[in-house]
Amino acid sequence: MSRPTGGSSGPVPTVDGWDILDLASELSRRGEEFALATVVWRQGPSSGQPGSRALITATGQLFGWIGGACAEPVVVREAQRVIAAREPKLLLLGRPDQFGGALPDGMVAVAISCQSEGALQVYVEPVVPTPHLVIVGRSPMAYTLAELAQALGWRSDVRDGPDFSAADVNPHSVVVVATQGHGDEEAIVQAVSASPAFVGVVASRKRGEAILGTLADRGVPKHQLDRVRVPVGLDLGHTSHREIAVAILAELVQRRAAGELAPHIDAAPPPATGTPTAEARDPVCGMTVRADRSSHPFEHDGQIYYFCCVGCRDSFAKAPHGYLAADRAAQEA
Repeated sequence: MSRPTGGSSGPVPTVDGWDILDLASELSRRGEEFALATVVWRQGPSSGQPGSRALITATGQLFGWIGGACAEPVVVREAQRVIAAREPKLLLLGRPDQFGGALPDGMVAVAISCQSEGALQVYVEPVVPTPHLVIVGRSPMAYTLAELAQALGWRSDVRDGPDFSAADVNPHSVVVVATQGHGDEEAIVQAVSASPAFVGVVASRKRGEAILGTLADRGVPKHQLDRVRVPVGLDLGHTSHREIAVAILAELVQRRAAGELAPHIDAAPPPATGTPTAEARDPVCGMTVRADRSSHPFEHDGQIYYFCCVGCRDSFAKAPHGYLAADRAAQEA
């Protein structure tokens, strides 16, 4: 079964049906956010069928099948918004005259106008991966922190300082260095070199400043050291070693709720083009489409127009002035 590689976009035909759920499990294990889209209603003719599924990554890759050329770009765009907001949506895709009166709460209508004249309802839900906590150290506090994190359903790994390396971490990981004087500097260097979502160090403020100063003198980049939180953990007053684990986990839960444990931007793979994808409005159906060669470009009077499908492009080519006038009126209304 094909897997996402992070370097291309578009559908992967070999991933469909229940295979989508296998792929979802794999991405979750890797700590990647994505959205799962499911067709829950169909009005024919439409190529989407109830129960059809697709998985959409944060970069806009689509795996599976959700519908034809009209529905797919809309679902990808809305799925990316769902991932960013971490809130599900129920989409109604069709012609404006198919929507009727007021829509139920939580439903979002998106007008599409393609030759099939079908309609779909698609439920798009975000999938937020389980946090991956890597604790470096072998103290009782380290193991207590791991047990507390597991009780919350987090994945947690404990590594002894000499056994820890950047290979144990990915951009989605949360790292707590609790070596407490046994190779602190080496553990921090390994952690920051992997650009995880968060790095915290168990140490006093004075000790932490000394460690970071030593690493700066050794040439560790400032932007990496600036991301190290020391001391890590909420200030709960005088606490025991095991209670420090509670303070640390409390801070991590707080940061996760605030959206601060997302992958660091330096660790994110760049877009394939190196720039954000430009968008354009299909002057025939009003859909928002990619402004690139994948959206059936057509030149008229020195300007390039983009379309959701060949049908819209061919209709425009026959009567461009009429469609442009109608599209301007629709946008001004």
